[in-house]
Amino acid sequence: MSRIGNKPVAVPNGVSVSATGGVLLVKGPKGQLTQTIVNGISVAVDGSTVRVSRAGDSKVFRANHGLMRALLNNMVIGVSEGFERKLEINGVGYKAAVQGSKVVFNLGFSHPIEFPFPEGVTVTVVKNTSVTVTGISKEKVGQAAAEIRGFRPPDSYKGKGVRYEGEYVRLKAGKSAK
Repeated sequence: MSRIGNKPVAVPNGVSVSATGGVLLVKGPKGQLTQTIVNGISVAVDGSTVRVSRAGDSKVFRANHGLMRALLNNMVIGVSEGFERKLEINGVGYKAAVQGSKVVFNLGFSHPIEFPFPEGVTVTVVKNTSVTVTGISKEKVGQAAAEIRGFRPPDSYKGKGVRYEGEYVRLKAGKSAK
């Protein structure tokens, strides 16, 4: 019995959900998102709630039941409120700047790193050391933030690098002299 899959998804005002031809379409004030419905899963739209159900009790159906409900819920939240992920840049001379439709990072390498905005995602930089990734797709926002963090992950000795806001990096002691 899927606890997540059985919960109905509440649809706020201004958001419409339709499931036709194996495709789930969610429209809202911030945009629209589509998702293909997995085989064996059915989506029933009734008024301001949406229910996800499965065809059988096999392991694949049970796994996809909660998945489709979670994806639908993220789509509804994305088109109504949106998602954001914040990153911090720590290190002497490490900084970022927006230039047109790309972000240029100086992270201690011999060259600047250019990161073009993915489709549906916007990146803003505040005070050269705080980067905010926003968009309506939770998947795209998380992927863009992970790619930015991957340019220079936090160092375990000095703590320099790009980290998520509030991420704790445990620092190692380093070599001890005799």
